[in-house]
Order: sequence, then structure tokens, then C-alpha cells
Amino acid sequence: MYAMADAEQPDYTTLTVQLLTAYVSNNTVPIDQLPGLIEQTRATLAKRDGSADMEDAPEQTFVPAVSVRKSLSSPDHIASMIDGRNYRSLKRHLSANGLTPAEYRARYKLPADYPMVAPGYSEERRAVAKRLGLGRKPAQAPSPAPASTEPAAEASETAPAPKPRRRKAVAPDAG
Repeated sequence: MYAMADAEQPDYTTLTVQLLTAYVSNNTVPIDQLPGLIEQTRATLAKRDGSADMEDAPEQTFVPAVSVRKSLSSPDHIASMIDGRNYRSLKRHLSANGLTPAEYRARYKLPADYPMVAPGYSEERRAVAKRLGLGRKPAQAPSPAPASTEPAAEASETAPAPKPRRRKAVAPDAG
């Protein structure tokens, strides 16, 4: 049981040495301030041992770059609350910032029906889909025609004969 308690406790001395080695190698620290820096770093590590409750941490508040009204002011784009830039669709922008649409709406206290795609862009996509026939049920295949009693020669007159296929001539090696 004692070994288990040791395994759970991080070695604050080693962590302190690693942190301060990195800090001092990139920053100038007066020699008289070094002992205080070591004590302060070790105390901070001991206080924040990683098991601190998330409830103790203050909730981060996010200030939107633009107002909700301004973000939806144009039918051609949506202004991002993160950086204020205009986008036709926010999906890629949100994923680049590590957010899902639900997290984005929660972060900026947006309604559940807040759009992630500009209305004009949505209409363009809708028109293209309709033109391509997407979303329609496939047409029923016509039922086969009853067997005809006409001779086969007559039937061949109605359908054009397939063209014979030609092989492409290959030039002999000149080498």
C-alpha cells in the first residue's frame, strides 16, 4: 500500500528542476532571485498536483468578436464570433478552432437554431441539388414489353447495328 501512494505522488523536486532548467536556459535570472524562484515553483507544483477540481478553476468567458445581429446581417456570409471574419460555412472554421457547432453555440450563448451556413450559400447548394435530381426517389423501371411475334429480321431493322471496333495501329520500335 505504501508503494502505491508513492506511485501516485509526482516527484516535485524533479519536476521543479526540469521546469527551472528550461526557464533559466532561455531567460536571465539574477543569482540572488534563484532560491526564491525554486521555492515558489516547487510550492506551486505541490499546490496544483493535477488533482484539483475543475470546479475550483474559474470558468473562462469568451467575448464575441461581433454581435449576433451583425454576424447574421448578410445573406451571403456569416461572421464568426471567434475572429469576426466572414464565412459561407462555419464548419471547417470551427473544427480548426477545436469546436463543434454545439460547443460554439454554448460558448457564445447562441440559440439552438443559430445557422452554421449562410442562407445564400444554402440556397445555391439547394438549387444545385435540385438540378442534379438529388433527394428524389428513383423512377420505377418500365415493365418489360410483351414478347413480340414479329420475325427477328424486322427487329434488327429498328435498332442500329453496332460499329465494329478498330484496333489502334502501333508503330514498330525504331531502335
